[in-house]
Amino acid sequence: MSKIEELLSQKILILDGAMGTMLQEYKFSEEDFRGKRFADWPVSLKGNNDLLSLTQPEAIATIHRKYFDAGADIVETNTFSGTTIAMADYQMEEFVYELNFESARIAKGVAEQVTAEDPSKPRFVAGAIGPTNKTASMSPDVNDPGYRAISFDELRKAYKQQAQALVEGGADVLLVETVFDTLNAKAALFAIEELKEELNLDIPIMVSGTITDASGRTLSGQTAEAFLISVSHIPLLSVGFNCALGAKQLTPHLEVLNRYANSGVSAYPNAGLPNAFGEYDQDAQEMAAQIEEYLDKGLVNILGGCCGTTPKHIKAIAEITKGYKPRPIPSENKEERHTELVSGSQQSTDL
Repeated sequence: MSKIEELLSQKILILDGAMGTMLQEYKFSEEDFRGKRFADWPVSLKGNNDLLSLTQPEAIATIHRKYFDAGADIVETNTFSGTTIAMADYQMEEFVYELNFESARIAKGVAEQVTAEDPSKPRFVAGAIGPTNKTASMSPDVNDPGYRAISFDELRKAYKQQAQALVEGGADVLLVETVFDTLNAKAALFAIEELKEELNLDIPIMVSGTITDASGRTLSGQTAEAFLISVSHIPLLSVGFNCALGAKQLTPHLEVLNRYANSGVSAYPNAGLPNAFGEYDQDAQEMAAQIEEYLDKGLVNILGGCCGTTPKHIKAIAEITKGYKPRPIPSENKEERHTELVSGSQQSTDL
């Protein structure tokens, strides 16, 4: 059992907040994104946040440090778009391994430094594996519903390369996150299992989906129950939801996971819902107050923030969490719980 798995049943672990929100404060220009190394790159690189791990590594390390100082136990690598599939937008597929390796190395360096300062509180790095910008379950062309812009095998290969670089860079756990299409996530999980077998590796896996609207479904149409069933074939450190919704709107979906999940449950919602300008206005105290409902109901093992959250939000969440115990992780009757989940989901479908 890894240290992070051991801690999961002892305390609520705090995940960091948004990387993109923090990077926006730097107001990096096109030249900043390029740095000297990519000064003559043929296409625009502004907005390629993952690239900043190579061109502005000090900024990435500083953001990780701020989140650790705010109380985070886990920070995510700056690799949300770190696949050949997503990097094709910038013609940077050849740098994918380096981007992921360096991002993990930077985060791990900060984690080790902070842990050395306070050995009683070990810090961890989650290798962030985003959903890519393509979906395996749905057609991007309304006139051709059978068309797919990406195949399962293409996704598998891309995810495997990313996962290997993250592991070799020092990630303690792999986080398949912001899952809007579970088929994409299944490709990532398949790739990770392949990698674990090939490298004789035992690394914990987190999965976090995203409920995209008030209907309570993912973009590919799954309810929370269906999403959980789809990923339950893999032993997980945690399963949860992030992004799209604020803390208040996420509560009923976490209740579903709490009832059925055999693993830990995670939640890192946005700082409320976006305003008319796409900005997030919810302050740290308001968000923490809404998250307290999760704690009162004993729903979670891992808590953090997504879009719009900052170290202030993470500090407030960490503070409010101190008086609460983590959700008990079931150790027995896992097959019975899985059967109950599948049966309950089938009954809902029949209705």
